[in-house]
Amino acid sequence: MKLVLTLPILIPLATAAVCLMMFRKPLWQRRLSLAGACAHLAASAWLLHGVQRSGIQAVQMGDWQAPFGITLVSDLFSAIMLVITGLMGVSVLVYSLSAIDHGRERFGYYPLFHLLLLGVSGSFLTGDLFNLYVWFEVMLISSFALLALGGEPAQIEGSIKYVTLNLVASALLLTAIGLVYGLTGSLNMAALALKFDQPQPTGIASMLAMLCLVAFGLKAAVFPLFFWLPASYHTCPVPVSAIFAGLLTKVGVSVLIRTFTLIFVHDTGYTHRLLLVISMLTMITGVLGALAQNEFRRILSFHIVSQIGYMTLGLALYTPLALAGSVFYIVHHIIVKTNLFLVSGVARSIGGSFELKALGGLHALRPALGVLFLIPALSLAGLPPLSGFFAKLALVQAALSTREYLAAGAALGVSLLTLLSMMKIWNEAFWKPAPHALESRLKGERALLSPIVALALITVTIGLCAGPLFELSETAARQLLHREEYIEAVLGEQP
Repeated sequence: MKLVLTLPILIPLATAAVCLMMFRKPLWQRRLSLAGACAHLAASAWLLHGVQRSGIQAVQMGDWQAPFGITLVSDLFSAIMLVITGLMGVSVLVYSLSAIDHGRERFGYYPLFHLLLLGVSGSFLTGDLFNLYVWFEVMLISSFALLALGGEPAQIEGSIKYVTLNLVASALLLTAIGLVYGLTGSLNMAALALKFDQPQPTGIASMLAMLCLVAFGLKAAVFPLFFWLPASYHTCPVPVSAIFAGLLTKVGVSVLIRTFTLIFVHDTGYTHRLLLVISMLTMITGVLGALAQNEFRRILSFHIVSQIGYMTLGLALYTPLALAGSVFYIVHHIIVKTNLFLVSGVARSIGGSFELKALGGLHALRPALGVLFLIPALSLAGLPPLSGFFAKLALVQAALSTREYLAAGAALGVSLLTLLSMMKIWNEAFWKPAPHALESRLKGERALLSPIVALALITVTIGLCAGPLFELSETAARQLLHREEYIEAVLGEQP
């Protein structure tokens, strides 16, 4: 099982290295990249099976025992995140076969893509804060290069905004890590959980929790720290924006869930109440921003922000049902949001623009594309029987059971506004008559549409068969709330 725990890191690292050596052979890069992504998905699924069967798994690198060495650890939550990461990697790479131009292929698109998967996978598996910072930097470097790859003016502008704000987040995180180490003498998360259970100097623990909240909140794009996201995600090629939309902010959310269920639980009345307010404001401001936009990908970018509020809402409510709803919601959102960005790329290829005013007639020309848009769009809005309905239902039920009626009302109201903005895209891009002649044929149509169809089918399947995934989410939530199993897996039995 120790080898399985390292494979989601080793596979993208090896794939990136081999693709880099094949930089003069784009065809081989495509083949090796897709094979590496499939292997990453298979290894992640194998790890999830092992965690389900045998419980939380941990490995100490170099046989340095925790809390002194580098720890990799996987519980159900991180294993689920790895599987969904692998699925998005395969889907976006298939789409990339037709959507990425030869210039970007020659300048390292495929190695950078796998370095991004490496950073994401490492962030989910790491067991200490410093290595979390290292994996964040791997993600930042690869994502910045992918964002700027091509050198177009809009890309450069968006990438500068993106990297500047993320460097601020990295500096804040490094500051928090230094202060945590100065206070506790450790950075191992399981060890920190035990140390923060002990009495700390007045206010110090809460101050560190707030510093981490700001650093991770910037990565997750919560209110009011989200302004970098809609300024950058719409500037890069569609496959890049799709993988960004699916994965990057979810790493920030997952770390918030990890640290505020494992380490910073000494004053939940304060920290999680603040998270509740932030979650509601994130939902509301994000959806209002989406309603104000008239560009396909900018609308979707603001919806990323809005939906982050639902994910952190479950953490803020801090009950088993609420956390299960958050886990379920993250899985649902990664799938539908990645799919919507992929659909936007096809719409642009047919209509020649991302601007809604310049689009139209897509449903008449390609009825199947209209259906493929509606499935993730209506799921994002939370209509039954799609996956988004059950995710939001769990969160609303959790809010009502804890008498957080304002949060429940905000979640329902934002869902209606989300539906309104999705119908705005439908009316402008798909339903109204085309303002000009449309492209009737797509280059590489099979590679473009096959991942969209697959992700749409997964969305419908999750909605129609929500029980097994929600049971898995409930088990993951119980592991998050009962920290003893995680601590014992990393540190062994404590005296």
